Amino acid sequence: MPADTTASMKIYLIDVKYSFIREDPAATCSNAPAVAAYIRDAFADHPEQEQLWVISLDRKNHPKGRTLVTLGTATGSLIHPREVFRPAIVAGACSIIVCHNHPSGDPAPSRADIEVTRRLREAGNAIDIEMIDHVIIGDKTGDPTGRGYYSFREAGLC
Repeated sequence: MPADTTASMKIYLIDVKYSFIREDPAATCSNAPAVAAYIRDAFADHPEQEQLWVISLDRKNHPKGRTLVTLGTATGSLIHPREVFRPAIVAGACSIIVCHNHPSGDPAPSRADIEVTRRLREAGNAIDIEMIDHVIIGDKTGDPTGRGYYSFREAGLC
């Protein structure tokens, strides 16, 4: 009997789900302290794992939403531009802010954090969605600066 040579293709539907977070008509993510305040509670469900979130922004830096892109281990997570920019494209975002946590509490960037920030910035430039910051969330007691976050933009790296 000849083998079935009919190829099948899986087709998926992107379904946008809106979940109410909080009402704050004046909320903007125009600086790192505001970003840290906006995103900090998102890490509460899995505090011992690295998580990468994307905040999709309108043209005035008001959040259109935040999306969990990857959930990693205690020491790392996989990050690829394709997954990072997908929610921004679906939301019609003008720009994004990438945020991830360091379960250790120290938000200082690793070499891998610096490299992925460079790759994401380049990918955003290619598709005309600016990555305006990458904020690493830690905690104030684990941060030598006492701020509890690290901003690539403030450091001149974004």
